[in-house]
Amino acid sequence: MRLRPAPLAALLAAALGAAGCGAGGDRPAREAPLVERGVVAFVVDGDTLALADGRRVRLVQIDAPELVSDCYGRAARRALARLAPPGTRVALVGDPALDEVDDYGRPLRYVLVAGRNVNVALVAAGAARPWFFGGARGRYAARLLAAARRARARRLGLWGACAASGPAARGGG
Repeated sequence: MRLRPAPLAALLAAALGAAGCGAGGDRPAREAPLVERGVVAFVVDGDTLALADGRRVRLVQIDAPELVSDCYGRAARRALARLAPPGTRVALVGDPALDEVDDYGRPLRYVLVAGRNVNVALVAAGAARPWFFGGARGRYAARLLAAARRARARRLGLWGACAASGPAARGGG
């Protein structure tokens, strides 16, 4: 039996892996996004879900009006409740380019319901704005910005209901 030589690319990949080198030279390659599962217990506000296992999840890269003090706060909560009502199974997707948790220890995630990105859907409905903490833009930043531009142009949600809706994207937008 005659052995075939391995392709050069495979040999290089094996050598770099053995040496602990990733795509960034001396930094390990970024891992695939973290995906978790959960069941919605209740909707806290327009950008936070409480899960049946006790976790509270903050929807990443968006900012909804505050529940009580801001124009459209209660409507934003209702919009999230329509997209992810109690009992709904959700996929929680982290973004390796962004923080894992916020200042309150809540996981920062994109929330998917049956494959639909709830974060983007809230912005598209005018129930939230893009929010890029420290200017960091995740994998859906372009979609969030485009959805906000369309919602604002159509005066959807907070863009039509509130006199001073503020900038299209906070935190570096």
